[in-house]
Amino acid sequence: MESSELYHVSSSAYKTLASLPLPEPSSADYIPTLLYRSRAHIALNEPEAALEIIPDNSDNVAVKAVAALAQYVAADAADGDSALEELRDLSVEVEGEDFDGSDRDKCTVRVLAGTAFSRAGEIEEALETLGVAIIVQIYLSIHRPDLARKQFERSKRWAEDDLLLQLIESTIGLVTGKDGYANTSSFYTEQLGNPSLSSPHILTARGVTRILRNEIQEAKSDLDESLEQQPGDAEALAALAVAAGLGALKKPEATSSGHVAKKAELFDESAAKYPIPPLATLSA
Repeated sequence: MESSELYHVSSSAYKTLASLPLPEPSSADYIPTLLYRSRAHIALNEPEAALEIIPDNSDNVAVKAVAALAQYVAADAADGDSALEELRDLSVEVEGEDFDGSDRDKCTVRVLAGTAFSRAGEIEEALETLGVAIIVQIYLSIHRPDLARKQFERSKRWAEDDLLLQLIESTIGLVTGKDGYANTSSFYTEQLGNPSLSSPHILTARGVTRILRNEIQEAKSDLDESLEQQPGDAEALAALAVAAGLGALKKPEATSSGHVAKKAELFDESAAKYPIPPLATLSA
């Protein structure tokens, strides 16, 4: 990282990151922070906010790529195709022999372009463009955890203790249920113990993990806290509805037919508050 401040920026939760002020354009941290903040807005489904802070005249290929991704997310079908073409051109540019940017810029362009291709349903094109993290996500999304695991094992050769690889491993564990989700649960608990890494998304992820481990009341606690920090989050609401159906709203009481009927009514009322969210898509 370029500085201790930027390390904090890159590790923050989306909402915290999106609200941070940008450094002066002359600062070495300006471009990296601009990219993190823009991608946070896109992840929060606020592409217009990202476009407001991205300069129109930047020559940096990564800045151009994040602008194109924001335009794709915000656009209708016709404009979306135009943004995809821009990302294709940038992907070709960074692979050219005359490209004089940094390896970091090249990787950023590949991830942003691959994210857009995946969202557009262009899976093969995304796989050709992306790095390990999004490739694993794509394999999991098409129900091929075996291929995701192979990709992860290959990546362990260069950075076994890398935080990104730990996240990838926990995600694979969440899908496959390996070791009773123990590694996944431990990973999210460790991240929540770090104030700079804790976020509603991690709380929701641990809540889902706890549901799978049949720790229903603990899951409800995580999901309630997540919704306090980010009200209306579709993933947390969906998980909370599942937890409610598995008994999260129940209290120890004497069993009776009237009690069961009352609880069934309470569950129906609670479940009605949580609309079924659309299918999840990859974020930046």
